Amino acid sequence: MTPIAVTVLTGFLGAGKTTLLRHILHEQQDYKIAVIENEFGEVSVDTQLIGDRASQITTLTNGCICCTRSNELEDALLDLLDGLDNGSLSFDRLVIECTGMADPGPILQTFFSHEIICERYMLDGVITLVDAVHADQQLNQFSLAQSQIGYADRILLSKTDVSGDNTALTERLQRINARAPIYPVIHGQIDLALLFDTRGFMLEEQVVVAKPRFQRIHEAQNAISSIVVEFDYPVVLGDVSAVMENLLGSFAESLLRYKGMLWIAGQPCRLLFQGVQRLYSADWDRPWEADEQPHSTLVFIGVNLPEAEIRSAFDGLKTNPPATQ
Repeated sequence: MTPIAVTVLTGFLGAGKTTLLRHILHEQQDYKIAVIENEFGEVSVDTQLIGDRASQITTLTNGCICCTRSNELEDALLDLLDGLDNGSLSFDRLVIECTGMADPGPILQTFFSHEIICERYMLDGVITLVDAVHADQQLNQFSLAQSQIGYADRILLSKTDVSGDNTALTERLQRINARAPIYPVIHGQIDLALLFDTRGFMLEEQVVVAKPRFQRIHEAQNAISSIVVEFDYPVVLGDVSAVMENLLGSFAESLLRYKGMLWIAGQPCRLLFQGVQRLYSADWDRPWEADEQPHSTLVFIGVNLPEAEIRSAFDGLKTNPPATQ
């Protein structure tokens, strides 16, 4: 049974999430899309704006699905599966539109922590909209706005038709999230191929890091930032596990997302891993090519991460380097 691909649509208040969702539902021809939307209040305004193009719209109101104490999202996901299994619903993709004040982290963890949901759904990617006109003010005032960017696999910069030059903002977004490409979107208009099948939560051979990388910030300070760790020596798998467990034990709550490709001593294949806060997975990838220089690349995105401690932890693996393969 093919898992249902899930796209999480997030972004701060007024960034244009509903406009984008309306565009997705009206323009796409290849998928039957179900929608879960989160709103505050008793009246579902977004449902009226979206129209009737979605196969099923489930509205979660009077609360926030980012709350870890609530099973509302989990229940909604299981209810959709029940409808699919009994034939009352028909859909092959799911879009979750978060409220502008939602933290995506607990939402994503739902897809890692429930056995049936893990089996029947597949996280495809997080799409974060950023209001180019008001973004700097929001990023300065609300750490949540930075967090939403930190989780992103794609960043969509909205209102670029009225915002003027966005060079500084683009650089700031890259400092927060070094691995998410940034695309302009006006009135929700964008090629849907950029939004679907991003494979953001698949273990892939390429750890995408945007260029250029900004390691030091002197202007607008971000509580959330990216740390890119690269090294060209092999490491022992058990040692890497110990380092990761120690780091997670120290500041897992500060980590939003992390992803890596590792050169493991004595192994012909690359090791890929990724995680959201305390939950992570790893798997072996393809063999190193004969003309390919093995190396490791790790990307950490989080809140006030101790960069020196992270780098030192992995540098310590070189103290007694294992024999090369």
